[in-house]
Amino acid sequence: MGLSTHVLDTMHGCPAAGMAVTLYTTQGEITTLVKRFTLNADGRNPDGPLYDSDSLKKGTYRLVFDVAGYFKSRGVALPEPTFLDQVSLDFGVAHPEQHYHVPLLVSPWSYSTYRGS
Repeated sequence: MGLSTHVLDTMHGCPAAGMAVTLYTTQGEITTLVKRFTLNADGRNPDGPLYDSDSLKKGTYRLVFDVAGYFKSRGVALPEPTFLDQVSLDFGVAHPEQHYHVPLLVSPWSYSTYRGS
């Protein structure tokens, strides 16, 4: 249970190893930094869940993914300004006793997300 994320690079067909991600809690316009991390070889947080089931609280959160930085580090030629730079996903946790998994499927030109299991 808790909160987790996973990023897949749909351009190269692999996990987005090395992508920088930031997690915040949000209350209206106020954001509070929780954690910064770099995705491991599997495209996941190397420390495991972002929150375990005891720490996850009802509320709103934001994950920010450094998409442009990741693709530039892979040698992808991107225009300036980039089409996607930072991808921010704002989401709510209504039932903290459940598992909230927030995957991101991303290329330099598009992204998709959903509530995973």
